[in-house]
Amino acid sequence: MHVKKLLSTFLIVLIFPLEIFAYSKYIIPGGESIGIKINTDGLVVVGFYKVDNEYIAKRSIKIGDIITKVNNKEINNLNELSSEIDESILNNKEIGIELIRNNKIINTKLYLKEENGIYKTGLYVKDAVIGLGTLSYIDPETYIYGSLGHEITMGENKNMVEIKNGLLLESRIKNIDKSRNGYVGSKNASISYSRILGNVLKNTNKGIYGKWNSELPDKELLEVSEFSDIKLGDAYILTVTNNNKIEKYKIKILDKYNSKKDTQKSFSFEITDEKLLSKTGGIVQGMSGSPIIQDNKIIGCVTNVLVDNVKLGYGISIITMLEEGEK
Repeated sequence: MHVKKLLSTFLIVLIFPLEIFAYSKYIIPGGESIGIKINTDGLVVVGFYKVDNEYIAKRSIKIGDIITKVNNKEINNLNELSSEIDESILNNKEIGIELIRNNKIINTKLYLKEENGIYKTGLYVKDAVIGLGTLSYIDPETYIYGSLGHEITMGENKNMVEIKNGLLLESRIKNIDKSRNGYVGSKNASISYSRILGNVLKNTNKGIYGKWNSELPDKELLEVSEFSDIKLGDAYILTVTNNNKIEKYKIKILDKYNSKKDTQKSFSFEITDEKLLSKTGGIVQGMSGSPIIQDNKIIGCVTNVLVDNVKLGYGISIITMLEEGEK
């Protein structure tokens, strides 16, 4: 008897986990001016001063560097930095530091110079970063909020600030330094450190995110717009130009970019509201995060300005922000 050999083909199915997002279809639009306080992992170098007519710190350090260790001990605040320096001076030791630059760990030396009997570093450092922006949205179901639509950066190299933790704070606009072509102005505000609205858990190239832990604003919920539903033409932004009053200002959507739909520049717009232009001259710093509304749907928020024409800017899709907030 002949036995036929049966050849079996096994199909191996590779199953990849899918990201499932649970954000609400209707969300609370922002527009509020907010203060942002970020506590960093380590100390951020923000400037230099001369010691004996020399910028000694520039020998080994750049603005935007984050000092994380001194003599192999973790440093989280100014007191810890001073203590390690004092101990090194007392024991006549070199001061070795570990810092982060361009997302790379670098080991180098901290140079000191004596001036009038005092040892000086020539460094200005901070253990916290304070900024100003505009709230974009709050999800009423999860209490996750999003703001800015872009990252918070530090220093000449524009590195993203690595956060340990942070706070979202109430702020009020005092006055505005107007923008003009070639120069981007800013909102100037007072920040209330006693009025905490939420925490800051993420700083990403698509915005900052965290949990809202204050009373939810009493506002009409707006439907979330898909990127494909964004149309060229009329829309408006919500933002504050005086004190804490949120106002509507007209804009026009000029173009949208399918190849960049998941970035902070997924569509472009122009400010057309003469009232806003008379107040700000165009897009100003502090306006980032201002929600953009079209056909009674929230489509995204303001992210960038064109320096050569400050009436023109870019926005990020609200879907991109909602997904980033939930990751």
